[in-house]
Amino acid sequence: MKITHHLTDALLMAYSAGQLPEAFNLIVAAHVSLCDECRARLGAFDAIGGALLEAEDLPELAADSLELTMQRIAAAPRAPQMPAQPRPQGRRVFPAPLQDYVGGDLEQVRWRAIGMGVKQAILPTARGATARLLYIPAGAAVPDHGHRGMELTLVLQGAFRDETDRFGPGDIEIATEELEHTPIAEAGDDCICLAVTDAPLRFNSLLPRLAQPFLRI
Repeated sequence: MKITHHLTDALLMAYSAGQLPEAFNLIVAAHVSLCDECRARLGAFDAIGGALLEAEDLPELAADSLELTMQRIAAAPRAPQMPAQPRPQGRRVFPAPLQDYVGGDLEQVRWRAIGMGVKQAILPTARGATARLLYIPAGAAVPDHGHRGMELTLVLQGAFRDETDRFGPGDIEIATEELEHTPIAEAGDDCICLAVTDAPLRFNSLLPRLAQPFLRI
């Protein structure tokens, strides 16, 4: 897998510092699991953050801090246990962080048609950003749109092109408010992506704008 589009240092540092919403954490972890270059850069930022913490003068903890913390953990309600899902034996499309998140690979996804053969599956994440899986048939286009915030798109299968470049498996496109584009899936494999947004998209044509509240795009 040859990855040519990477995460920025700002995103990697925010991820290392725990400053990103859950949806952005998911897509960063998924890309880093595929990309040696970004994984190495993240390791450097983690090391710098650890060194800064060691150098910082921290207030002394009370003698019973550990005991009180363990009591709170024991008293907290337990999260329901999800049944283990069998790993697929064939070719895997999702990287490990995403497989762990959805409980499997493509066969676990509940797609919802959104028009023109395109399907999506919104993933449950905390407020602050939205994560969705997108299925775009080969040769199909996503309606032209702009952005009211940031959108990260990680290609998992196939490829797409827009006004800026080509994005293949492992590549991540970073779209900001300055970008208006019309992503088109290449011929060959259908394009499957993980997309994360922190604000609704800005569609230029009427029909997508009318459907937008129902599709939560």
